Amino acid sequence: MTSEEYYELILPYQDAMNLLLSRLDVLNHSIYQNASCKPVHTVYSRIKKHKSLDGKLNRLNRDPTPANAREYLQDIAGVRVICYFEQDAYQMIDALKRQNDLIVVNEKDYILHPKPNGYRSYHIILGIPVRYMDVTEYYPVEIQVRTLSMDFWASMEHRINYKQNRPDKEQIQAQLLKYADILKDMEQSFETYNENRPK
Repeated sequence: MTSEEYYELILPYQDAMNLLLSRLDVLNHSIYQNASCKPVHTVYSRIKKHKSLDGKLNRLNRDPTPANAREYLQDIAGVRVICYFEQDAYQMIDALKRQNDLIVVNEKDYILHPKPNGYRSYHIILGIPVRYMDVTEYYPVEIQVRTLSMDFWASMEHRINYKQNRPDKEQIQAQLLKYADILKDMEQSFETYNENRPK
C-alpha cells in the first residue's frame, strides 16, 4: 500500500475515533450523579501506523491493500480508557453498549476472565456511525477499558516481556502473574473507599 493509499484509508477511521472520543467525554461527566466523580482517569487513542498495518496484514497472509485492511482489520483505530476502579470500567462499558446508534461488533472480558499470564482488560469493538453528506457508514474502533492497576501491569509486562526471547522468560512470567494478583488485591482494597461504590 502506498503512503497516499494509507492516508486515504485512515481518514474515516480517524473521524470515527474522534466521534467516539467526544462520546466518551460526555459519558465521563454524566455516568454518576455527582459530575465531579468521573470514572475515567485517562484516555489514549491511536491510528495504526502504516508499517504496523502492513505487517498485520502480512501475518494474516493478506496482501497489504486498502481493501484488505477494511475487510480484515478491526483495530485500525484504537482507544484505551483507563478508569480508577473495576466498577468504573464496567459502568463505562455498559454506558457505551446502551448507546443505541453504536453497534457491538465483538467483545472479550479479560477482567472477569483474565488471560493465563495475568492480563486483565475489557476489549470491545464498536461500529461508529460516521455521517457524511448523504450517507452514513460504520467504522470499527477497538476500545480497551481497564483500571489504573491493570494498565500499570500491562505496561510493565509489555516493556519487560513482550516479543523478547529471554532465557528467564518463564520465571518472569510467573512473577508477573503473582504481581497481577497483588495489584488486583490492592485495587479491591482501595475500592472500599470509592464514594461511587454501591452501598
